[in-house]
Amino acid sequence: MKAVKTSHTSSRRKSRHATTLVLLGMAWSINTANAQFFTDRPPPIPPGNIPEVPTPSGPAISLAPSSGPAATPGLPATLTQPPVTSATPPQAAATPAQGVLALSARYGKDMPAIGNGVIWRVYSDKPDATGAFQLVREERGATPNIVLAPGSYVVHAAMGLVSAVRPVTLRAETLRESFDLPAGGLRIEGRVGTSKIPQGQITFSIYKGSQFEIGNERAPIATNVAAGDVALVPEGTYYIISNYGDANSIVRSDIRVQASKLTDVIVTHRAAVITLKLVGTQGGEALANTAWSVITPAGDVIKEYNGAFPRVVLSEGEYRVIAKNEGNVYESPLNVTNGVDREMEVLTK
Repeated sequence: MKAVKTSHTSSRRKSRHATTLVLLGMAWSINTANAQFFTDRPPPIPPGNIPEVPTPSGPAISLAPSSGPAATPGLPATLTQPPVTSATPPQAAATPAQGVLALSARYGKDMPAIGNGVIWRVYSDKPDATGAFQLVREERGATPNIVLAPGSYVVHAAMGLVSAVRPVTLRAETLRESFDLPAGGLRIEGRVGTSKIPQGQITFSIYKGSQFEIGNERAPIATNVAAGDVALVPEGTYYIISNYGDANSIVRSDIRVQASKLTDVIVTHRAAVITLKLVGTQGGEALANTAWSVITPAGDVIKEYNGAFPRVVLSEGEYRVIAKNEGNVYESPLNVTNGVDREMEVLTK
């Protein structure tokens, strides 16, 4: 796997791009703990042919890509998952009345094999008495050999947000099935100037396609992605919305993800952290029970807060700050300089 490094700045400035290629192992050994956030989630739901899997606890994430494999005729739209049975050891030998389903995956035609990170699920091809399609086996090995009774099944392979599904018919012999999963890794971090924005202060949402495409508003394929996490997505074009803080420091960036490669993206914000204080004298104690409004020179409200020391991340520019305390209103201009975090005191005198 290769790593591709890209840098994006605010939409008000020209984007700067720097690309670095670094050899990495195909086993996705990079940042395995972060990648697990995506690979342990249930599979995407291709239209009309795959069971729904209960979502585990943790940050909500949409696993429905904008396009997926074609639906298989004859399978219902909604399937349910029973408790997972114990998986047969990958190299178990088949008895005369059983067959072996030998599975493997690659990043695409004429692309390398995938070393790990694939979740395999085998379902019965017909519903039971309750109308549910039963999960027969689940495996997480790169090339599992699953021993099953002869019959028809549906095999689902997932790697992060990339998935493929296929019906198979197994006889009392070995059936080899190879899946193409054109997955690429996307790892994002945010910066102000040369300073890295701490994790927890910045989040990212990932959307399919370009931000400049004309069309209806699209739903994100992943939300609240933390800095440093690795999102495994189908190769293609995406745009990222980066939110630094909870006010108006927002950057949109277009990026291209290639199969079998890790793309590192640096999103640069032009902003600063401002701590607001209402004081009687300069350097005095902040007054509690204060209501705050940060507005543009035109009067548009950017953010409202309550408390003695509200902390707000603002894009560089000019603002006005209004403080209300015990029926009195105080106002002061505010100029935000990129990368200059500071306290801003509003005087009651």
